[in-house]
Amino acid sequence: MSTPPSTHLQAVLQQDIDLIRAKLLEMVALDERALTGALHAFLRRDRQLAYSVILRDQDVDAMDAALDQLCLEFIVRHQPIASHLRFVYSASKIVNLLERCGDYAESVARQVLLLSSLDYDAPLDAYQQIANLSIPMLHNAVHAFVDGNADLARSTMAVEPRVNQIRDSLNATLVALRERGRLPLEALNPLTTIARRFERVSDQATNICEQALYFATGQYLRHLVRQDFRVLFVDQTNGCLSRIAQAVATGLDARRFTFHSAGIKAGTVEPETIRFLAEKGIDVTHEPSKSVDQIPDLEQVQVIVALCREAEAAYPQKPAKTLGLRWLVPDPSLTSGGPADVRAEYERAFQSLTTHARDLVQAILGDDEKTFPQQTS
Repeated sequence: MSTPPSTHLQAVLQQDIDLIRAKLLEMVALDERALTGALHAFLRRDRQLAYSVILRDQDVDAMDAALDQLCLEFIVRHQPIASHLRFVYSASKIVNLLERCGDYAESVARQVLLLSSLDYDAPLDAYQQIANLSIPMLHNAVHAFVDGNADLARSTMAVEPRVNQIRDSLNATLVALRERGRLPLEALNPLTTIARRFERVSDQATNICEQALYFATGQYLRHLVRQDFRVLFVDQTNGCLSRIAQAVATGLDARRFTFHSAGIKAGTVEPETIRFLAEKGIDVTHEPSKSVDQIPDLEQVQVIVALCREAEAAYPQKPAKTLGLRWLVPDPSLTSGGPADVRAEYERAFQSLTTHARDLVQAILGDDEKTFPQQTS
């Protein structure tokens, strides 16, 4: 007896989720190893270990690239909605945060090399305290996300104020040592940088915990939409699909969301698009077509939705925080046939984009927010 298609798709979906989770655990293990190695290189003044940490940073970069690819393939393959969209949204952001933690380890190792020729006396126990708090925070944060453990995320976040307190006290001690002539001026900046890098690990762990809470409860991103959550739809010329997507998303009346549309290049709005949207009570005649580079503050857009493969070029380069999505919706302006056929394709695109937009906004708001009323045709 053959496996039903829906069951097979669910199995593939779960396999892909499990793979991303496993790779996240591998990546945080690499970060932990690098950070621990950087700490030991500093405490022991071990230049060889410092060089090893710097050289191994490319392992973190390779894992970063692999996970980026997995998240992109997940989006294209599964067109995720609701909790699965939250999962890949959070996972993609966590990958960026883990890559930064790897950079922090490399930075500490480079400071160790700068300090290796200097004679100084620093309060090493304070550095060890910061690292012994921040590195386990990073470990627990990723596990909280992978396991969907909101309680672990919250308890991990509670450690950050203690890290900040130790860092502030350590910085004051270093300045006092310098003022008393017990610390060379050349050593002050590397020593404060090392403290700041380990403290930043705790900051990123807290950011990962927020993503874990968002995935587990759907509650995290509300503080972003209190001001403005920006979504950009991109197609070839800003003449059809992106216009419809912006119109239907705006029609959801989602407070604190702002929806934009653009083309890879600015073109003209298709006459049939104008007529179709006018039938829906939407006037787009006053809005000229725009290209992506005409969108103000593009780096502040949280989500870019590509409505054709070429539009994926609009995705910002790392380490941007923008999430790139691809919606597979046929462009009705390319339909051949009579007026009835074209009108039917526009209606299908309209309904498909409405469903996608509603699911995206609902995923960002969280499961406990009210769903949006059905769009009237």
